[in-house]
Amino acid sequence: MGRIKNYLSSNFTKTFSVIFLPFFAIVSLVYFIRISVLTAQIQLNFLELFELYGYFLPSILFYTLPISFITAIALVLVRLSQDNELNALYALGISSSNIIKKYLLLAMLFSILLFSISFFAMPMTKQMYNAFRVQKLSEAKLNINAASLGQKFDDYYLYIGKQIDDEFHDIVIYNPNGQTEEKIFISKSGQILNDPNEQASFILKDGYGYTYYKNNLQQFKFQTLRAYDTSSRGEIDFESILHYWSQIKSDDSIMKRALFFIFVSFIPLLSLYSVAAFTMINPRYQSNRSFIVIFAISLISYAFASFLEIYGNIYWLLGGILLFLAIGWRLFDKLAARHF
Repeated sequence: MGRIKNYLSSNFTKTFSVIFLPFFAIVSLVYFIRISVLTAQIQLNFLELFELYGYFLPSILFYTLPISFITAIALVLVRLSQDNELNALYALGISSSNIIKKYLLLAMLFSILLFSISFFAMPMTKQMYNAFRVQKLSEAKLNINAASLGQKFDDYYLYIGKQIDDEFHDIVIYNPNGQTEEKIFISKSGQILNDPNEQASFILKDGYGYTYYKNNLQQFKFQTLRAYDTSSRGEIDFESILHYWSQIKSDDSIMKRALFFIFVSFIPLLSLYSVAAFTMINPRYQSNRSFIVIFAISLISYAFASFLEIYGNIYWLLGGILLFLAIGWRLFDKLAARHF
């Protein structure tokens, strides 16, 4: 029995590897397109590109593993049936139920892995991605170029004549503060200070300021003037996994997201018997419908998971799991277990 178990497992491993890699590459390409859209807002170097991809990696695995498992199980059982290898096992007294039990442990391991990814890895990487994006967007706001019009720093419009290293020269700053007040600052030189521990600021040196308010124009001269960026940076407060999921009771969106994660994590277990019912066949009398089976079971599973994410509750989740298990077991008993 140990050799048979190893034989069945090795067949699944080879097929799964062949199936998983293309699915993984396709979904990765989708996320790379998403990253490329983000580069229209921020600048990324090569290392930051892969750092950002790493934040999406748990999501990529979560969406590719279930369908890869369904496809691998279907193709393995069909191939073993068509090669009469399953018939040889039946002749040795090993029933179809015993064969599926060999794959039941693999299905449980996949479900545990998916559960860990969705409830532990994905919330953390989502927060890391948001923090990374906020940081890069805040840096982009301070990316000021010389001789360019329409640039802003906080609520100030500014024009810079030239830039030498990190210092700007011939600076004009205009601040339309409502309809009744306007401010203009003219400076010979200045520099941006972007200290991560405090607000970003623009240091102006050796210049003049003009304030127009209620038909009054005031002028003043300054040696040093500091303008702060008071705009919201959207700071991210990292939450622990326990605190994040403790919001299920008060946040309906998090609760429905958890229902989606739970059901998708159970897909390997819920689909195993349904897939086997249609793919453990007698090649003399039954044709190969594995691709239809893969498409139908995957579509139904993800459609119900999406339903849970939008309209679901705990009763729909429990009812769906029991219904999928009952239908899968009934189909397997009727189409496979009674004959093999």
